Amino acid sequence: MSRLELILLAVSFTSIFFNVVMVVYCRRLIVELLSISEELGDIKQMTTSFANHVQSVYNLETFYGDETLQALMEHAQSFDEYLETFEHVYSLTTTEQPEQDEDEENEIDDDSPTKKTA
Repeated sequence: MSRLELILLAVSFTSIFFNVVMVVYCRRLIVELLSISEELGDIKQMTTSFANHVQSVYNLETFYGDETLQALMEHAQSFDEYLETFEHVYSLTTTEQPEQDEDEENEIDDDSPTKKTA
């Protein structure tokens, strides 16, 4: 083997090794990103649930107008809105279809030709 062949062989093996290492590293990063995406999506769901719960308690006659609950509700809603800025991250793992309002679903059902009337 000539010196040029040895150099090309060494460069080829180095390149193959580097590419294998990069594939393994990128795969690990993608797995971590998807894990973070799932966790952030869970946090978003919990925050939305909490904000809705505080709002339902605030709307009860007993607590309506309570400034502490109102501040807590506003804080929960602002935190929920802040988490929406990370939607591009937690939407990586969600494959949900966009939800329709009940009114839109009823309109679709009312207009369908297969609906039978009694």
